[in-house]
Amino acid sequence: MPITSTRETRARKSPEIRLLESEDGRPIIEGYAAVFDKPSEDLGGFVEFIKPGAFTNAIKSDDVRALVNHDAGLSTIGRTASGTLELEQDKKGLKYRVKVPDTSAGRDVVELIKRGDITGSSFGFQVVSDKWETVDGEEQRTLLEVKLFDVSPVTFPAYPDTDVAVRSRDAYRASIKPKHQTSDAQRELDIARLG
Repeated sequence: MPITSTRETRARKSPEIRLLESEDGRPIIEGYAAVFDKPSEDLGGFVEFIKPGAFTNAIKSDDVRALVNHDAGLSTIGRTASGTLELEQDKKGLKYRVKVPDTSAGRDVVELIKRGDITGSSFGFQVVSDKWETVDGEEQRTLLEVKLFDVSPVTFPAYPDTDVAVRSRDAYRASIKPKHQTSDAQRELDIARLG
């Protein structure tokens, strides 16, 4: 399946998001932007899972940013290319570690995490490969591989509406046809054969 053309984001409440201190006394934000094999909330008629390894190629090749609330303006707080953002996959999910800069965005996000105003993490991505299936009457999407744009501490740890996921779901629905249903033309052919 080709890479989708629209960027998607996923956010989750992340009690693991925490502040640490570097050797030079600067704050570090650490958390999980995604967890593996755990169901999302309902994303508009389907539930989503992330397979272990979905970020392997992205970690190797994508220049990922750490943003605040996915805002690429003045809220960039880290970047893999500069070494201020580290990413790794472990058994739990996609872990990130950001060396926070002494900028207004950096100071603000640290204060908001300390106060408990920001408690979630999120990631911005494009789908490279996914799988759709119906399990016990519930439509499920599994992200197998993604192109990664950013990881973000976020204010609203909830899943946003994603048009691409809905279009992808509709394509999946169209690909499965109940075996017991036949078209009017097929019925006429069957009647003609029997008659």
